[in-house]
Amino acid sequence: MGDAEVKTSAWRLVEVGRVVLFATGEYEGRLAAIVEIIDHKRVLVDGPASTKEKTVPRHAVSLSHLSLTPIVIAKLPRAAGNGVVRKAWEATEVEKKFSQSNWAKNKDRIAKRRALNDFERFKVMRLRKQARYEVQKNFAKVRASAKA
Repeated sequence: MGDAEVKTSAWRLVEVGRVVLFATGEYEGRLAAIVEIIDHKRVLVDGPASTKEKTVPRHAVSLSHLSLTPIVIAKLPRAAGNGVVRKAWEATEVEKKFSQSNWAKNKDRIAKRRALNDFERFKVMRLRKQARYEVQKNFAKVRASAKA
């Protein structure tokens, strides 16, 4: 028989050091790192952030309240203390990496769009119509030149 090649999936795994985003609850929208896996439904998280408003205290949380991000703090020991987590968090530049991700940019765009008033939404609609008209006009020119 041939050698069996076992590959892990490319999906984000629940692992110590994985950075998570709170989807619901008191800390919604904040980042934290998995410090310990309690069981198949719960993990211990700790979120040392640069500002007081973004910090997440160490506590157990259900995985159903979290979203796993692609960011991992490499070689974080199991049940690491707050100081160790903070140093690794800053060395990995977690907040900078997350703010540059498409996920964070999309979140910001949605929040900005929700904050618009009626007149601002109207202006956005008009600008989108103008842009669409320009695209259609250029496409018509290309199509006409292709037929000729």
